[in-house]
Amino acid sequence: MELRPAVPDDLEAIAELRAVVMRPDLERLGRYDPHRVRQRFRDAFVPEHTSIIVVEGEFAGSVAVRPASEGHWLEHFYLAPELHGRGVGSAVLREVLAGTDAAGAPVRLQVLQGSPARRLYERHGFTVEAEDPIDVSMVRPPSALR
Repeated sequence: MELRPAVPDDLEAIAELRAVVMRPDLERLGRYDPHRVRQRFRDAFVPEHTSIIVVEGEFAGSVAVRPASEGHWLEHFYLAPELHGRGVGSAVLREVLAGTDAAGAPVRLQVLQGSPARRLYERHGFTVEAEDPIDVSMVRPPSALR
């Protein structure tokens, strides 16, 4: 697994992957709209904050770390379904969190209620900060697992 900087031409590949990986959770929550799921990403994509996940030379997903006044936001973390459960997501998080730990900054994220991704985040030191019927807000202090 390697990360490379995103470029504007990555937008549609990420938008399509987002639609695929979020569909089961969004359908379960009664919130899936095929246009909206892609457009929300298109409206929020900032290549400068985004990395492309590459596995065996192929596009495998994305992850964004957006700086904010209270630390960083982990966003747009999408991984091709065939790679789920193979340690790729953990490898990506270890690399991303090493950078935020070095900066001494907490990291926040939102995950959909009931998403299996929540367990991944908890294994990497994230804890629940708040939740509502749709989203779970999580935070990880710097060096949470050291």
